[in-house]
Amino acid sequence: MRVTQSMLSSNMLRNLNTSYNKMSKYQNMLDSGRKITRPSEDPVVAVKGMGYRIDLDKNEQYQRNIREAHTWLDTTDEALDQAGSALKRVKELIVQAANDTNTTDDRQKINAEMQQLKEQLRDVANTRVGENYIFSGTHTNEPLYTDKTGPQNPAITTGGQKAIEINVFDGIPMNINTPGGDLFKDIDDFMGQVTTLLQSGATGTEIGNTLGLTSGGGTIPGLDAVYESTLTVRADVGARQNRVEMMENRLDLQEVNVTKQLSVNEDTDYAKTITEMITQESIHQASLSVGAKIIQQTLVDFIR
Repeated sequence: MRVTQSMLSSNMLRNLNTSYNKMSKYQNMLDSGRKITRPSEDPVVAVKGMGYRIDLDKNEQYQRNIREAHTWLDTTDEALDQAGSALKRVKELIVQAANDTNTTDDRQKINAEMQQLKEQLRDVANTRVGENYIFSGTHTNEPLYTDKTGPQNPAITTGGQKAIEINVFDGIPMNINTPGGDLFKDIDDFMGQVTTLLQSGATGTEIGNTLGLTSGGGTIPGLDAVYESTLTVRADVGARQNRVEMMENRLDLQEVNVTKQLSVNEDTDYAKTITEMITQESIHQASLSVGAKIIQQTLVDFIR
């Protein structure tokens, strides 16, 4: 087979064009900081990158859910703390009212504060996060108590005392609310018993006997029971707060790991790319030198 000058020239130009394309690719990698600028350049890298970005988007959503869970649980914990403080004050007032040295007027003054505490506890039961009532179960748009004196909202107590769950990780839901219908009903019933007793004009001894107050004010069975229930519910909230914090740490680690994988998959290795580009430039210069010798001189070259 005869190798013509035209064949040599075409082959040299094709190789030079390939060399230019490689140098252009390395230059783009250095300019953009990415291994590829179009999916067609490396479909495997492109598909992996899409997967990593999906993981990061999901992670971001879970982090938003975690922040929402923190808000609900922290608010619930604070509300239960307020309820516990109010119940402690209720106990102090009961012990004071059960003392026979107090007059009827003194007990009415105690009852006035007791009424305020009862309303305060109802306000706590109606605590909201934004527009959501946190103790109303799934009926987050309705308060547990609609007024200061009436019973609990019947729509909530009959069918709404259920948990609200959000996903805090892939396939891991968490309960963020605390249905408080039963707890606050017991508290409200006890408060109603106390205020009715004080309004009746009962003596200190009668108050102590009715409420089961032991000598020295050590225990009040009804009050102690609702206070323990409050502590139990608060302990459950605290356990969920701890778990949310652990899930938050897990999400942070996952974000770091996926971001690192995305970087390894797509980001330019500058040292390696610069070395390859310099090597390619050397090859290109050598190709130009060899090509200049291969191309046959023409009559024009002699005329010069």
